[in-house]
Amino acid sequence: MKAADYKKLKIDLFAKTKDIRQYDKETGNYYKSIVIMSKRADQIAADLKQEFQETSLQYASNSDTLEEVFENREQIELSKFYEQLPKPTQLALYEFENNQVYFKDPETNA
Repeated sequence: MKAADYKKLKIDLFAKTKDIRQYDKETGNYYKSIVIMSKRADQIAADLKQEFQETSLQYASNSDTLEEVFENREQIELSKFYEQLPKPTQLALYEFENNQVYFKDPETNA
């Protein structure tokens, strides 16, 4: 999923109290669920970082003058866009709650 797709999701950016009992339904264990969400958050963070770096290269200049460093509006707007996205942990939690995360448990072969 691209960053623009994550921006369209209706995810509350503020911390909320969650009922922990809802997270053991899929795996049978809270801790397994947390590990799955953690690994998914790491994947999302890596994907967003790579996408940001690739996009920011479009606006990079070969000669950096002092004026260009402070006046590169495209890079500033790009950075603001990525800062306003939900955090990878929030995205992983949203995906897990909506059964959008595929995982395989090696202990149960399921």
